[in-house]
Amino acid sequence: MIARLGSRISSLFEKTAPDPFTLAVLLTIATAILAITLGNFDGGTGAALDTWRGGLWNLLAFAMQMCLILATGHALASSTPVRRMIASIASMPTTPRRAVGLVAIVAVATGLINWGLGLIVGALLAHEVGRSMSKRGVRVHYPLLAAGGYAGLAVWHGGLSGSAPLTVSTEAGMAGVLSPETIDAIGENAIPLGSTLFSPLNAIVSGGMLVLIPVVFMLLTPTDPSDARPIEEVAPDCLEDTAPEPLARPATIPEWLERTPWLAWLLALAFLIAAGRFVLATDADRAITDNLQRLGLNEVTLVMLGLGLIAHGSLAAYGRAMEDAARGCAGIILQFPLYAGIAAMLGASGLIAQAATALEAADGTALTLLVFASAGVVNFFVPSGGGQFTVQGDLILQAGLAAGVEPGKLILAFAYGDQLTNLLQPFWALPLLAITRCKAREIVGYTAVVLVACAAWCAIGLAVL
Repeated sequence: MIARLGSRISSLFEKTAPDPFTLAVLLTIATAILAITLGNFDGGTGAALDTWRGGLWNLLAFAMQMCLILATGHALASSTPVRRMIASIASMPTTPRRAVGLVAIVAVATGLINWGLGLIVGALLAHEVGRSMSKRGVRVHYPLLAAGGYAGLAVWHGGLSGSAPLTVSTEAGMAGVLSPETIDAIGENAIPLGSTLFSPLNAIVSGGMLVLIPVVFMLLTPTDPSDARPIEEVAPDCLEDTAPEPLARPATIPEWLERTPWLAWLLALAFLIAAGRFVLATDADRAITDNLQRLGLNEVTLVMLGLGLIAHGSLAAYGRAMEDAARGCAGIILQFPLYAGIAAMLGASGLIAQAATALEAADGTALTLLVFASAGVVNFFVPSGGGQFTVQGDLILQAGLAAGVEPGKLILAFAYGDQLTNLLQPFWALPLLAITRCKAREIVGYTAVVLVACAAWCAIGLAVL
C-alpha cells in the first residue's frame, strides 16, 4: 500500500516539479510580489529591486564555506579507501528492499557526521548499489535508491555540521547573526553544543530518524519487479566505471612533489593540528569540553581537508578530486546569490518581522512548534541553514526568551524544520543528481512521503521532550 502510494506521488511530481534553477527563479519572483504587495517598502518596486540587487552578495563568505564543506566531503568520499568501502557495502544487499534500506541508513548516518560527506557518500552508494544489483540481475527501482541517497539532508542540521548550532556555539558566530540585545538577554558567552547537538532531545529525535527513514524507504520499495525502473533504464551511462585513472609515476622533480605522499600528509597534519589546537586550547575559564561544544564550520572543514589529503595520499590526487568536487558546487555558485536576494527582500520588507509577530503570541510548546513549521516554510525560499538563520535566528530567539523557552531547544526546532523541507526543495540535491543521473522530479515524490513521517516524529519530540 505504501509502495503504491509512493509510486503515485512520485508520478505526480515527475509531471509537475520544476528543476532547481527554475524553482529559484520562480521563488525570486514570488518573493518580490509578496514583498511589494504585503511588505512595507516605501519605494515600491524600485526599493524592492535595489534591496534585491544589494542582497545578492550578502552571503558570499557563507557560500564559500558551504562550497568547502560540500567539496571536502565529496573529495573524501571519492578517495580510493572510501570508494572500496562503498563498493564492498554495495555488494551486500540481495533484495531490492534491503538495497534501498542500506542506501538510506548509510546516507543518514554519514549525513549526521557531515552533510557534504553524507550527500556524496549517499549518491555514490546509490550509484554503486544500482550497478551491483543490475549486474546480478535484480531489478531495483533506481530513482528510489537515489532518493535514499539524499536522505542525509533530512538529518544534517541535527548533526555535527549543523550550521545554526555551530554558529551560536561561538561568541564570534553569535555576534555575526544575533543582535547585541539578544546576546545580552541570553546571558551566556555562547549557546554550547550540550544544549543543542549533544542534548538528550537531539539524541532521541536524530537517533530516531536514523531508524525511521530507512524503514519508510523500505516500505516504499515496489513489491512487483515489473514496477521497478533499474539503473539501465533510468541512467544507462551510470553502468560505466567512474573511478579515476591512477596517476602515472613521476618523471620530474615537480611531478614527484605533486605525487609524493609526504607533502600531502604534512599539509594534512598541519590542518589536523590546527583543529586540535582549537580543541585543546584551555585557560582558567575554558576547558576542553567547552571547546568541543564550540566547534564551528571552519573547524569541521579543517578536519575534512586533513582526512581527505590522507585518504588520497598526494597533492595531485587530492587536487584532482577537488576539481571534480567543484562541479557539484555549480548549483551553489549559481543559485546562492538568488536566495541571498530573496533573504534580503524578506528581511527588508518586514515579512519576516510580521511572521515573528505571530510567534510572539505563542508560548511554550506552541512557540517551539511554530518555529519548527516556520523554518520549514522559509527553507523553500532560503534553502541554506546558515543563510536562513541569519534571517530568522534573532527573531525566534527574541520570541523564545520572552516566552521562557530554552534557546537550545528553539535552535533545534529551527534546525529540524529547516532540514526536513530539503526533502522537497531540491537545491542541495544537485551534486547527487549529477552523480546518479536522475532528475529532481524523479526523487521528490518519494522524499515527500519520508518528509511527512519525519515531520510527525520531530513534532512529537519537540512537544514531549
